[in-house]
Amino acid sequence: MEINAGDTAWVLMSAALVMLMTPGLAFFYGGMVRSKSVLNMMMMSFITIGIVSVLWVLYGFSVAFGDTGNGLWGGLGELGLTDLATSVTTNGGAYPIPLLAFVLFQMMFAIITPALISGAIADRAKFTSWAVFVAVWATLVYFPVAHWVFDFGGEEAGGSDAGWLANLGVLDFAGGTAVHINAGAAGLALAIILGRRIGWPKTLMKPHNLPFVLLGAALLWFGWFGFNAGSALGATPTAALAFATTMIATATAVLGWVVVERVRDGHPTSLGAASGAVAGLVAITPACAFVSPIGAIAIGFLSGVLCALAVGIKFRFKFDDSLDVVGIHLVGGIVGSLAIGLFATTSVNELGKDGLFYGGGIQPLLTQSIGVVAVLAYSFVVTFGIGYLLHKTIGFRVSEDVEVGGIDLVEHAETAYDLAAAAGPVGGTRIPTGAGLAQKKVNA
Repeated sequence: MEINAGDTAWVLMSAALVMLMTPGLAFFYGGMVRSKSVLNMMMMSFITIGIVSVLWVLYGFSVAFGDTGNGLWGGLGELGLTDLATSVTTNGGAYPIPLLAFVLFQMMFAIITPALISGAIADRAKFTSWAVFVAVWATLVYFPVAHWVFDFGGEEAGGSDAGWLANLGVLDFAGGTAVHINAGAAGLALAIILGRRIGWPKTLMKPHNLPFVLLGAALLWFGWFGFNAGSALGATPTAALAFATTMIATATAVLGWVVVERVRDGHPTSLGAASGAVAGLVAITPACAFVSPIGAIAIGFLSGVLCALAVGIKFRFKFDDSLDVVGIHLVGGIVGSLAIGLFATTSVNELGKDGLFYGGGIQPLLTQSIGVVAVLAYSFVVTFGIGYLLHKTIGFRVSEDVEVGGIDLVEHAETAYDLAAAAGPVGGTRIPTGAGLAQKKVNA
């Protein structure tokens, strides 16, 4: 098959957009934590880029999309990505793009998924333990689940090497199950293992930098067009549909979230608007290529409202999901995945199916439910085992002194803000002498 330059350019650009999402997530999460742990929070995303990129090349792509495995994993036939430079992409059909373009595009998905989990354990995780967790979790959870959902086999869909959920007919265009339910369930497991932050929930732990949160949400929204529309693997009508529904659902979710805040709390907030945008992005991800613009409005509003209500679940059940990974990604992923069974229509994509509201009956909803339950259960159980083992061996949580004093300073020997220098001299400048024990005051 001859390579199509336009499709290749679109997939490479989409990969770059998805790459931007992880630094965007770092800003989003970094602004939501307290100032004493912002660097640690952002570093958890950046170190994930390094770890998962290397693992993806060594064996991750092979496990997720290899042709020598079965319904549970892709095998080890593509270790090290050897001899792929001149290959074209096949995944349930042939695409006129280089296989390496597909490899890089899927790499970005593999990177951001574990990074999403970090928000559930903000302010209290050891950095080295987090790095080990990312490597093990990507290997045992993300790579196999990506195969289940995203691998449709070779040039003909439904081969013996295709993922079992894909063969079952579970629809997930860009990652509602493999990315968001997967990360949300893992976040819940780790939040339970690490326990509550000191003082939570009695102590109010406000975001230290709301402009960071809005900046991060904006970068996520921008990058998400590559996430969803790029999953068409070409500059096609399906990509245009995914682009449109992504925009529409996200905008509607912002409205849904701030309406809930206005009715419940009396005032809409910038944090709510940013969170609503992410909730809408999460929910439309699996459905973006299977629903109409009207369906996208319904999904966006549902996700905005339901996720705004769901973030309070942690207070009822007393688990400290620091940055609402469960309320937004797990709940949003479930809403979007199940919504396919309600709002999908073959009038916009003949490769999809008709949902309940379009004459398709209950079966599509039941099929989607199997995908939701399978990924949620597998991710939660395996993550709990990984997290518990790390917690009991090398330790996963910082000490109480470190948590109270500031995790940035101890874990990274840095602080985000030099507040003393920013404040300037007060009544004079103190110049340290000797070992810093004696000081001389100089009048300003």
